[in-house]
Amino acid sequence: MFWDWNYAIEILPILARASIVTIQATLLGFVLAAVLGLVFAVLRMSRARWVSLPVAALVEFVRSTPLLIQIFFIFFVLPEFGITIGALTAGILALGLHYATYCSEVYRAGLENIPRGQWEASLALNLSPYHTFRDIIIPQAIPPIVPALGNYLVALFKETPLLSAIAVLELMQTAKILGSESFRYTEPITLVGLFFLVFSLAAAWLIRRVEARLSLSKV
Repeated sequence: MFWDWNYAIEILPILARASIVTIQATLLGFVLAAVLGLVFAVLRMSRARWVSLPVAALVEFVRSTPLLIQIFFIFFVLPEFGITIGALTAGILALGLHYATYCSEVYRAGLENIPRGQWEASLALNLSPYHTFRDIIIPQAIPPIVPALGNYLVALFKETPLLSAIAVLELMQTAKILGSESFRYTEPITLVGLFFLVFSLAAAWLIRRVEARLSLSKV
């Protein structure tokens, strides 16, 4: 039989449990990417070249190397220097660092789009750089870049199957194990594809809701 419904129903709960790991890696990785990306963007905009140049070099290096190589480096190479990290943690760190470099460029574009007069007005009001960023610049810079950040959330989610390379039992790794045990790959791989489709559509819908909410708050 090309498709066995009984087998598909049997493995569905197993894949559902594995999807929790995938969602966990996605959300934690994106939170790390969003926070670290903002830090990279701010440091890269620094007037001190000894700060901005190394950060720019790091961002370009990470963006220009494959994510899979970075996952291998964190999981297999760092232990050689005495830094041992669990497989899931290593995967989350790799995903977060990799996409932080992309998010940093989005943040930088949003920050540079703020009129110079906003910075000068904050300086005239004797606001500290921290309060200027928190209360004046960030609230104006974030709403326009939400769609771009949302695209990276979906892209990061679809990159999680790479974690199977370091034996993280996420959706794809679980599907491959089920296929190797039953010699039936059609059902598990198809169900994994459906899981990714549903989660991606849900994430896209959530992003549109956030974008609409931010648009209404500006009215």
